[in-house]
Amino acid sequence: MIPNILQKWPVIRQLTTGGNGNGAEAMSDATRALAPRTRGADVTRSVCPYCGVGCGQLIFHRNGRLLAIEGDPDSPISEGDLCPKGAASHQLLTHARRETRVKYRAPYATAWQQIDLEQAMDMIADRVWESRDRAFQETQGGQVLMQCRTIAHLGGATLDNEENYLIKKLFTGGLGLVSISNQARI
Repeated sequence: MIPNILQKWPVIRQLTTGGNGNGAEAMSDATRALAPRTRGADVTRSVCPYCGVGCGQLIFHRNGRLLAIEGDPDSPISEGDLCPKGAASHQLLTHARRETRVKYRAPYATAWQQIDLEQAMDMIADRVWESRDRAFQETQGGQVLMQCRTIAHLGGATLDNEENYLIKKLFTGGLGLVSISNQARI
């Protein structure tokens, strides 16, 4: 008869039950108590924010708290796979050093200060308009030109085709920009 204390060892249980080490004989009480952190969580389907591919993601959340983000196996685009950036989406939203406030450093200043988003947007709009006013060129050599070469726009990889279309219309037609590009090259 094997002492009771030895019966707690998985190798002893495997030898005495004839198991192959993959079943109940390999489990301790702590192993049996384990559960996925997403068990009982609400799940929302979403799309990865990193590029224009549109890989499906499953967002696991409970009581307003994000638990995990995984690839969506039902997505016809990615079939549950995510690239390294998409797989790190959870960290994008939950990292302790994630900036959630607008920071501004005035010219010649040595420190950053927090400002309201509304104030930052007003500052950007004012500077874009002032730059456009200074450099907008209506004609060149007697030809109508209507362009501004001092401002450029580089779109992010998270913009979709519709957003890029609207940006192109606003910046070329509305502001006269000629330097517009997007990093979403797949």
